[in-house]
Amino acid sequence: MRPNSQALKRKLPHDTEREFGGTLGAICIPIFLPLTVLFLICVSRSPEASVLQWPPPLPSKDQLWDPVAPMLLLGWITLHALLYFILLISLPPATEFTFVCFPPSGFHALCISGVLLMLLLGLGAPMGYLFELLVPLAVCAIAVSFVFSVYLYIRSFWAPSHALALGGNTGNPLYDFFIGRELNPRIGSFDLKYFCELRPGLIGWVVINFGMLMKEVELRGSPSLAMILVNSFQLLYVADALWNEEAVLTTMDIVHDGFGFMLVFGDLAWVPFTYGLQAAFLVVHPQALTSLRAAAIIALNGAGYYIFRKSNSQKNQFRRDPSHPSVARLETIATATGKRLLVSGWWGFVRHPNYLGDLLMALAWSLPCGFSHLLPYFYVIYFTVLLIHREDRDERQCRAKYGLAWDTYCRRVPYRIFPYIY
Repeated sequence: MRPNSQALKRKLPHDTEREFGGTLGAICIPIFLPLTVLFLICVSRSPEASVLQWPPPLPSKDQLWDPVAPMLLLGWITLHALLYFILLISLPPATEFTFVCFPPSGFHALCISGVLLMLLLGLGAPMGYLFELLVPLAVCAIAVSFVFSVYLYIRSFWAPSHALALGGNTGNPLYDFFIGRELNPRIGSFDLKYFCELRPGLIGWVVINFGMLMKEVELRGSPSLAMILVNSFQLLYVADALWNEEAVLTTMDIVHDGFGFMLVFGDLAWVPFTYGLQAAFLVVHPQALTSLRAAAIIALNGAGYYIFRKSNSQKNQFRRDPSHPSVARLETIATATGKRLLVSGWWGFVRHPNYLGDLLMALAWSLPCGFSHLLPYFYVIYFTVLLIHREDRDERQCRAKYGLAWDTYCRRVPYRIFPYIY
């Protein structure tokens, strides 16, 4: 190993420890983010729905706990763990059965979940009751996140050194617990990080949204256009993520970050209970949409989705097969690692066109909720901060990895996310 490579490996854990505020962030974030989840849910259900209301609407002890909540949550996680390992039976022309152990894709899991929801609805299950269970479910998800994170931290001390995340093995127990010591912990062939990243929380987000829609049906006889748009937009987003789930294998979460409290809490609690706040808000604060306004919002979401999907597909195709006709003519820059950087097409427009599409969609999800409250725009505000921070992390990693080639790329593509702005 070259001396400069050794220096880089010694430097990276120290640099990474400063991510998310280092030790201070590792103490504060696991306290304040769970409180933020509960605060946002309570505010969305209050008549005022004001994030500036003081004191904030606090739930009573009875509202924090419902014995149905842990059964639902653990049953949901168990269902998707079973779907991960489901035995599919194929029936060939011969009379014998062939059993094939096959972990179905996340999209299959989404479809199966949808069928089960329709069956429950047909049997008269009160899906709207999820609205009353939001706080107890969030409390259970937070508790599961802490317990699971403790398990991951303890088991990481039996993991081989090559299985540890570079930035999660700092020797600081608070920070390592938060950021995650082990990169991709597995139980046999069961990849815990990959499972949590795409299955129970992401699909759970859609189910909670559907529960909010059914609650609106109970209260008003039919879902509003605003509720239908929010449900449809977010279902499309989740279905797209699961249809293209192989793309997650190249993301920062999978490739770089350890699996600790940060990702566990994000996957199991933060995503399902804060990404769909618009639907919970609309249950208590119905909004009327004109056809023209609805069409404009649909167009905005469509534009965001088009940019998001086209740019991601172009990047993924280039990684799989640079000689493919759809990407073969794109201009590239050679790097010392042997990889090439795209400097034309979507990736010559801005450095992260997928983030731009993501943010346009996020705005479209909030607009059906009107302009009288700030709460429905929490997601787009938070997501803007998150993606700018993520882009900055990616920028530093790419500069360390690609060196002069990255500097050349940045000169060719000066804007990071927003053309002519940032």
